[in-house]
Amino acid sequence: MIRRVFFTIVLALTITSCDSQSLLKQAADIYKQTTANGQLTNTDVASGLKQALNKGIDTAIAQVAKPDGFFKDQAVKILLPAELQKVDKTLRSIGMSSLADEGLKLMNRAAEDAAGKAKNIFVNAIKQMTFQDAFSILMGEKNAATQYLKKTTTTQLYSEFNPVIKNSLDVVGATKIWGQIISKYNQLPMVSKVNPDLADYVTNKAMDGVFYKVEKEELAIRKDPVNRTTDLLKKVFAKQDSK
Repeated sequence: MIRRVFFTIVLALTITSCDSQSLLKQAADIYKQTTANGQLTNTDVASGLKQALNKGIDTAIAQVAKPDGFFKDQAVKILLPAELQKVDKTLRSIGMSSLADEGLKLMNRAAEDAAGKAKNIFVNAIKQMTFQDAFSILMGEKNAATQYLKKTTTTQLYSEFNPVIKNSLDVVGATKIWGQIISKYNQLPMVSKVNPDLADYVTNKAMDGVFYKVEKEELAIRKDPVNRTTDLLKKVFAKQDSK
């Protein structure tokens, strides 16, 4: 709307005068007056959403990209895939709980190691955000920003996470531990043999955990003005509050 006002003013002034420099100055002055009363400009909305997303991402990544960031947070802790749950149960029943516990912890360590890769990918996606993207997110569903990041970054996140997780599973010993676990399980009589793609499973669960944390931060900014820590965030999200 504001943009239309600006161009209408320019057009009207053009009809009445031929001094183009003077016209543009008059139009700019009127435009400034129009936006000075607290109305949102395109730049406000885009900058505010980007600021909110960057704030949420910084907090979310800091929470999970550290030792126990996944393992001791029940909301994102990576549990065993269905085909390995029976392995875990069987091992515990024959006195091998410590081996099963170590295997679970090392899966989460791999996710913690990879999570830090998400930040730059998210930041690049935010830089590409258009005004239309930003306004749709502002006035959209309560997790619209997180859904935007999922849509624009999932493929790249997987490509970045997967090799890191494969390497981490090797470095922290998870590949070896799970190799031992699965080997011992497969040697048991009367069990169905298993051979899951552990790196793929942990990669997808790590991504789920990161998006969960980002969404939680998005909701905090949307719902509670206390989390709008800058004047721009307060101004932009006041528009959302009034919808």
